Amino acid sequence: MAKVIDLDHSEFNAFYKNYVELVKPDQLLLDALIEGKEKNIAFYDDIPEDKWSYAYQYGKWTILEVLQHVIDTERIFCYRALRIGRGDRTPLPGFEQDDYITPSRANQRQMHELLDEYALVRDCTISLFKHFDEEALAFKGTASDATLTTRAAGFIICGHEIHHANVIQSKYLI
Repeated sequence: MAKVIDLDHSEFNAFYKNYVELVKPDQLLLDALIEGKEKNIAFYDDIPEDKWSYAYQYGKWTILEVLQHVIDTERIFCYRALRIGRGDRTPLPGFEQDDYITPSRANQRQMHELLDEYALVRDCTISLFKHFDEEALAFKGTASDATLTTRAAGFIICGHEIHHANVIQSKYLI
């Protein structure tokens, strides 16, 4: 199974470099997905209820919206990984993350509901990546007008959630 250290920067859009670099370099992809699930659930579960609807600045997302964004982004990158990992070379479009927030109605949900959804999505992600062989993980496709490999999509998922947990820790829970 692939490690972050095995990734070449040509396998993903430079925009995602910071996310990928948040994953431990020698960590296997499946281990990163499994450990990320455990850490993320514990992290969000420990956030006091009075902070769930808090945004550190006007126009910024609440913690509930951030978690919904993490879930939505994982679904999108899983879909990309599925298509690319099965050899589909059809270019995949980008998405505007802000357009997903309002219709998600995340602020009308409870943290435990979102964490249950997150766990289900992550279990599906783990199952998908568990069955990619090294060849499928190295397949290249196009997403958002840039090259993306199957394995890079997985590591972006892992780094993306770490990034948002770090932002919450530094800007929301102070």
